[in-house]
Amino acid sequence: MSGVPGTQPDPQLATPSGKQRARALGIPFAGRPGPWNAITDVPGAEVGYATLIEGDGVRTGVTAVHPRGRASPGDPCAAGYHSQNGNGEMTGVSWINESGTMSGPICVTNTHAVGVAHAAIVRWTALHHPAVAEAWLLPVAGETWDGYLNDINGGHVTEAVGVRALESAQAGPLEEGSVGGGTGMNCYEYKGGSGTASRLVNHGDATYTVGVFLQANFGARAELTIVGVPLGEALADDNPMAEAFSAPPGAGSCIALVVTDAPLLPDQCRALARRVTLGLARTGTTGSHFSGDLFMALSTANPGAFTPGANTLFGAGEGRLDALSFIPWGFLDPLYAAVVQATEEAVLNVLVANEEMVGFRGHRTPALPRDRVVEMLRSRGVIA
Repeated sequence: MSGVPGTQPDPQLATPSGKQRARALGIPFAGRPGPWNAITDVPGAEVGYATLIEGDGVRTGVTAVHPRGRASPGDPCAAGYHSQNGNGEMTGVSWINESGTMSGPICVTNTHAVGVAHAAIVRWTALHHPAVAEAWLLPVAGETWDGYLNDINGGHVTEAVGVRALESAQAGPLEEGSVGGGTGMNCYEYKGGSGTASRLVNHGDATYTVGVFLQANFGARAELTIVGVPLGEALADDNPMAEAFSAPPGAGSCIALVVTDAPLLPDQCRALARRVTLGLARTGTTGSHFSGDLFMALSTANPGAFTPGANTLFGAGEGRLDALSFIPWGFLDPLYAAVVQATEEAVLNVLVANEEMVGFRGHRTPALPRDRVVEMLRSRGVIA
């Protein structure tokens, strides 16, 4: 952070509101981040939040991601989906698997509101892009469970809340932690939620951006690992979830979105989505049976390549051929590394940019003890 009154925090070290990010602790990360170190470093990508913190029991919200921006919801992107563990929900994936494409915004919320978020995407599209909505929509909405801190059955997430998240989306640096759909989430039995990071990748004369956004609600305390140092056992104290949570440690879920402007085929997007698993593993998780870990990757390159146009719908343009540019398979390793690196950092940003939260029925989740983490990493020579 700059420390100068009236100036904006360094986006590599802090969120716009001044919450610390993982790099502020001196944690070293591989790879070259974009200027905001966020999914919004991908040209055109916008993210919005609607955060609900009300009374003693409402701790929830909606996150909205517009991969191509709010102006282009009808232009499909090449896309691929991967389920590390299917104890969760992401709508729209049948069409992604069938066509290798997805279009429109994406919402992430709590488990019992995933249908509401789906409907909110339809409502927003009908309001702002009626021609797109009248043609056909299969929105993508994902979820993780926030019922420990949030009154998940209270119906607090409405279509209006989802539309508000979609309306608020913008480019630039992002808030992280207990915001949007991540408001009531937990990660490694510390306060979890929303996190992001990015990496820049060179291919020939071009530089592409790989951005990751995730809603982190997974992991047992004993598993927590930071830049290769296992810390979970040493941080086993102050864990109220161990006593109150009905599911085994590690339950929860993770939704991850990978967006890049690198030109890719749908199967190459699927390959990127699979690499999210390796980034999560670097933070310690082994992937609980009770965790729904669902990942999607998409490429915003090749605009218009999957859009037939009004004059070619329903066979009117028979004989037409389209074309895609794509990076050859043999050159994808730097993109794979970028996904792994950005995923790992996004999880740690979630943990660092958070404070203790008390919610539904008095349930409490502590924040990651940042000072203790720094002390332990310093004692291992990981940070100066």
